[in-house]
Amino acid sequence: MKAVQWAASAIAALSLLAGSYATDVDPIVIKGSHFFYKTNGTEFFIQGVAYQANPATSNSNSSYVDPLTDPVGCQRDIPLLKELNTNVVRVYAINPDEDHSECMSMLADAGIYLIADLSQPSQSINRVSPEWNTDLYSRYTSVIDSLANYTNVLGFFAGNEVTNSNLTTGASVFVKAAVRDMKAYIKQKNYRAIPVGYAADDDQYIREQISTYFDCGTDDERVDFYGLNIYEWCGNSNFVESGYADRTADFSKFDIPVFFSEYGCNTVQPREFTDVPTLFGPQMTTVWSGGIIYMYFEDVNNYGLVTLSGSSVSKLPDFTAYSSQMAKISPSLTNAADYTPTNTVNQPCPTLNASWEAATNLPPTPNQALCSCMTPTLQCVPKADLTADDVGNLLGIVCGLSNTACQGIDTNSTTGVYGMYSPCDASDRLAWAINAYYQEQNSEGNGASACDFSGSATLQKSASPTGTCVQLLNAASSSAASAASARATGGGSGGATSKGAAPGRLSWQTFGVSNAVQTGLYSVAAVAAGLLMVLL
Repeated sequence: MKAVQWAASAIAALSLLAGSYATDVDPIVIKGSHFFYKTNGTEFFIQGVAYQANPATSNSNSSYVDPLTDPVGCQRDIPLLKELNTNVVRVYAINPDEDHSECMSMLADAGIYLIADLSQPSQSINRVSPEWNTDLYSRYTSVIDSLANYTNVLGFFAGNEVTNSNLTTGASVFVKAAVRDMKAYIKQKNYRAIPVGYAADDDQYIREQISTYFDCGTDDERVDFYGLNIYEWCGNSNFVESGYADRTADFSKFDIPVFFSEYGCNTVQPREFTDVPTLFGPQMTTVWSGGIIYMYFEDVNNYGLVTLSGSSVSKLPDFTAYSSQMAKISPSLTNAADYTPTNTVNQPCPTLNASWEAATNLPPTPNQALCSCMTPTLQCVPKADLTADDVGNLLGIVCGLSNTACQGIDTNSTTGVYGMYSPCDASDRLAWAINAYYQEQNSEGNGASACDFSGSATLQKSASPTGTCVQLLNAASSSAASAASARATGGGSGGATSKGAAPGRLSWQTFGVSNAVQTGLYSVAAVAAGLLMVLL
């Protein structure tokens, strides 16, 4: 009898848990270049608010504060978000280890959906030294796992303004690889078809290339939607003078939904948000699916709608102005059944040139199993007690001493050639490079001292791979041969303006923060240190 009662209690608990993860909300789906409610087919326009406080203004010592883990804060803020006619919040950094059920349920009850960025400030694709590696793959998939069962998750951003000038275009190949792999992961896990997109900087010199780059190629690797962080309409402007007319023309042929992933220029204060009726009016709604205002909480950059003080918030003049403009909108809605997409072809990939250096050939999918299989098979490896700085410095040293030793871990986003172990973490990459250098020196009769690096490396008895490791390493060897051929023939495949963005906006995020996984730059200092080590 007790066993039966225990089983009944367990089933009830599981049912309750399942209910907390699957709220009764009609999911948003994509058809052509528009969003629709899945069940009733009504068109969905994003009436969004960026919703995340800077830790510096929220009395927190953490690197970021996930607002969806704070039920008290959600209960406080959601009524105010509803006053703004909000139906989407954007959260820039999710803590996948915390519970989101209460806030997600409250948002669902209010008819509010979520677009979540997959990165966080110390785990993101760094535009200066970009990688798509096992650490980031684990971070991104953990966010998806933590949110996938909430039906009011509208989508995910795989990157935010990672490429922000013609000097950082190569970083886009890594973001696009993340898009590809997260779309594949969602399918692999049999989750609901949750779209994955990118939020771009509105840089006047590369806006055309970056938008077409993320839409070109196969459907498996291009984005499902595209966001533009745009700050062109400042003060009491209009559709033409602001640049909105030009941007609308730019995206008129896109076959995926596009929307403002951030907007709300504040160079003229107080903000009047006179662009809101235009964004949701007939001049723009045939192309744009709404936008996300920046932002809910006040920060040092004066973009807030409310001020946060302790556990309470107070409305700012911007709140009233924005609310007044949102009350005026009444976008014309189309039913999915009556809509036949006219744009059905992905954009052509941009041509590689001096201002666009992102190849169409993407980096390999990070595979922790492959990395774990590789290191035990090596003869010369770094010592286990090295710090992250030590690992980064040694990577710079060994790659400065021998370019060929690092071919297995190198990436070249312009040629589209990538080492088979380039997605491994820094320690595994260092192991590969040190061992390759040791093997080179052995072949030249200098192997006796080549596995030392001032006591930072050591010889080990290499293990023979077994089981699935054999298959993984064989596949990696095949990829290495292909990469070598591509280098010999000049690399992998490549691809076939108006008003600028408003200056001075700084997000609460600090992307580009140093990351142990993103060290290993081939600095002059590191190379010099390596030469000294050899000479001594």
